[in-house]
Amino acid sequence: MSSFTGTAESIGLHTAHPKRLALASMIGTTLEYYDFTIYNTMAALVFSQLFFPSVDPMVGTMLAFSTYAIGYLSRPLGGLFFGRLGDKIGRRAVLVITLIIMGLTTATIGLLPTYGSAGILAPLLLITLRFVQGVALGGEWAGAVLLAVEHGRQDQRGLNASWTQMGPALGTLLGTGLIYGFTSLMDNETFLAWGWRVPFLLSLVLVTFGLWVRNGIEESPMFKHLEEAHTKAKAPIKEVVTNHWRRLLLAGGSRIGGDVLYGLIVVFTLTYVTTVLQLPKSTALMALLIGTGFNALAVPLFAILSDHWGRRPVLALGVLSAIIWAFFMFVLLDTAQTMAIVLASVGGLIVHACLYGPQASFIIEQFPTRIRFTGASLAYTFAGIIGGGFAPLIMAALFTGYSSSYAISIYVAGAACVTGLVLLLARETAHKPLEE
Repeated sequence: MSSFTGTAESIGLHTAHPKRLALASMIGTTLEYYDFTIYNTMAALVFSQLFFPSVDPMVGTMLAFSTYAIGYLSRPLGGLFFGRLGDKIGRRAVLVITLIIMGLTTATIGLLPTYGSAGILAPLLLITLRFVQGVALGGEWAGAVLLAVEHGRQDQRGLNASWTQMGPALGTLLGTGLIYGFTSLMDNETFLAWGWRVPFLLSLVLVTFGLWVRNGIEESPMFKHLEEAHTKAKAPIKEVVTNHWRRLLLAGGSRIGGDVLYGLIVVFTLTYVTTVLQLPKSTALMALLIGTGFNALAVPLFAILSDHWGRRPVLALGVLSAIIWAFFMFVLLDTAQTMAIVLASVGGLIVHACLYGPQASFIIEQFPTRIRFTGASLAYTFAGIIGGGFAPLIMAALFTGYSSSYAISIYVAGAACVTGLVLLLARETAHKPLEE
């Protein structure tokens, strides 16, 4: 600990219980990816029939993925608004607001009329809710990471930040498990009639639990220290863009490779297995469920490795693995064998964990405390548009245009190379104190 300064302990405000802090950190991203998982899965499986029924199935799927992209396009607005708010009034208050908005918008999607009963109004309402949901998500991630890192030991920032990164795997597990259960127990007609709505409505349970957990966590000690010293940023957005634009680009670029790989495995593969290979929905969902379980275990392990070896070496391993897996994954999928499809999912999501585990700590370590919420939010949300937001849509368009998975593999490998370039240009941050 002697090599770190400005820790929560040295400030004297480290009061959060570690287990509750971990839960508070991961609950928002768990809800976020639970929401996104059920939306992504419905977009791949049924939304083309429910909201875009008058077009070709693959085109309908592309339209459904377009509404998925809207959730990413609106995130920078949330990053701008909530990031600034988090650096002005504190991390904890923002996290309560974003959690409530996320839960309510997701539950409302479960109450929407379909195209058959409301016509064009149905997809318009869906787009509106996705937009609002994305705004809330834009402010959630950075605040959750900061809550864990600014409270915790500074020699294990990678592990502390990874609690937030575990949320996607847990949310995906929960969402995929529920949908797998519903599709296994219901016939297709019943699922289309009302079964698809239930997972959206159940998000309210996560919101209630999340609010209870977060109400037991105090404000970040490092933010309190800024308040007491009267050194909070007066214009955090301007300060980030003017003084830290290079770090902003590097932090954002570190996300692109992992996001595109995630879009391939978790979103596009569902469509590929069910539409191209014409295998049952349950096969694709089972493979995703097993792979996500491995992802949940691997994320903190790679984060711990990054605390010991450094962020750059672990991320570089992920980049190289992603380039290889981008091509090998389709070799496994095209066998149309259940075990090979499961292996494709497991291997891909372990590679994703190598990129995703150290990512949160790498991003927040680029910025000083006074503008850390704003800087991390902007980096994360703008990169999300380039990386994750359009990835499923681009993959569907590439496959439609070239009738081959090879173009998709090149796209995924290219995205990984972008993150690789960032690692060449970035400084190592794992064993340095956070900037005040």
